[in-house]
Amino acid sequence: MINFYYAYQPIIDFFLLSVGFGYSQQIALRAGVFSIATAGFAALGAYVVAILVTRYDVPIWATVVLGMAVSGGVGFLLSLPLARLRGAFQAIATLAFVQIVLSLLLYGEDFTGGALGVTGIPRVLNTWMLLAVVAVVMYVMWSIGRTGLGRVFDALRQEESVASSLGVNIGRYHALAFILSGAIGGLFGGLQSLYVFQIEPHNFGFAFMVNVLTVVILGGRTTLLGPIMGAAIMAILPELARPLAEYRPAVNGIILILVITFLPNGVGDEIVFWFRRRKTAKKAQALAAAQKEQEARDAVTSS
Repeated sequence: MINFYYAYQPIIDFFLLSVGFGYSQQIALRAGVFSIATAGFAALGAYVVAILVTRYDVPIWATVVLGMAVSGGVGFLLSLPLARLRGAFQAIATLAFVQIVLSLLLYGEDFTGGALGVTGIPRVLNTWMLLAVVAVVMYVMWSIGRTGLGRVFDALRQEESVASSLGVNIGRYHALAFILSGAIGGLFGGLQSLYVFQIEPHNFGFAFMVNVLTVVILGGRTTLLGPIMGAAIMAILPELARPLAEYRPAVNGIILILVITFLPNGVGDEIVFWFRRRKTAKKAQALAAAQKEQEARDAVTSS
């Protein structure tokens, strides 16, 4: 087991980071916010941690909290102008936000290091710390799903007009979704910077956005299992497709198309939904059997 861990530690760590970024993306989509701003939030969290640790000797875990706070605060500010936008317009606006963040990081050479980024970041993060943080975030997501907040998010995703007619303040809940998405994205962006020694603006560019979206689309947008399954597929797929390394982007695209076509809810969500349907069917069968037994007893009694 230990040998397996050391052999595949980079893949395990990549999987855990992908799960975290997946939850940042999922919480926005679950609330009906078509946001792809996770890359921008992750970049902000990563640079806050990297700069404070390497230049100002701020305690490491304090920088992670500050990175979360900055990204969550920026998420709130971002939600203000986007409150009136929906669908593709929201996606384009959040894409513009990511490009603005990356441009500031690229051209703010005196502060951010420009294209070279920030180097000499101490690597203090290990797999067990990542696992603990992912477990905490999973608990938070699970708790949200079991409260009224999760039900409001689901209502906004399914039919915003109905939620509005029931008195739901759409702008406030969208802002809350942006804040949560920003905080989670900033958290895992900061953790990533404590894992890779060096960060650069291109680390959070288009490829990063595609990977995060792919995790949620492959896994699912509504259940706790969704990002886990999506991240697992993204982590394992390159290993399985090594003989097709030259065609890996094409293989990834084909798998994504197949999942969207035949499993539109995502692999993780489909598994959860299947178990729920099976549980509901068993309850219905048990209820029908109990009714038949009661009818038979009533027939015997009346006779």
